[in-house]
Amino acid sequence: MYSPAHFRVTDTDALHRIIREYPLGILVTPAANGSDANHLPFELVCVPGTLGRLSAHVARANPVWQDCIDGAQVLVIFRGSESYISPNWYPSKHETHRQVPTWNYEVVHAHGWLKVHDDEKFTRGLLARLTRTHEAEEPKPWKMGDSPPDYIDAMVRAVVGIEITIERLEGKSKLSQNREARDVQGAVEGLRERGRLVMAQAMEKAPKA
Repeated sequence: MYSPAHFRVTDTDALHRIIREYPLGILVTPAANGSDANHLPFELVCVPGTLGRLSAHVARANPVWQDCIDGAQVLVIFRGSESYISPNWYPSKHETHRQVPTWNYEVVHAHGWLKVHDDEKFTRGLLARLTRTHEAEEPKPWKMGDSPPDYIDAMVRAVVGIEITIERLEGKSKLSQNREARDVQGAVEGLRERGRLVMAQAMEKAPKA
């Protein structure tokens, strides 16, 4: 990934934050015709002394778990906040007219090796944890026990677990760090006026180049 120094993120905690807040990752795997991509919700497991592990599940009918042998090198892409940035939001544009549109975004690339878990205990535990995590803000969180056991058993059998040991993390936060302070503030105000509050907050918190 092309990443100029002023956009590069190397802090593991910051990279883990993006993964946790935006857990729908793109799993990129080798395939007969070049590569394949699957969009999966991941669980990040932190392991002391390592970059962590990623766990997910795929439909049993999805050939990816059979096409990728254990130990296959894979990539998972997590995209965080993102937004179009208009040059009209920069005060300097109205003085020099020497600005162009851009797109701000946060992204993490997790490189590692894949292990398949065609194992009901692994998959059931993963599904229970994912459910607890993503139902936590609901007034009455759904849980697997709300459904008949035979139905849940069938659903568990219909999926296969995968686990990725992370060997390398790449991060990029393109948040206008290379712009004048007044242009950054102008972009933040433009985003807020259009309801793009997550990106506005990310830009305000970004360290300056």
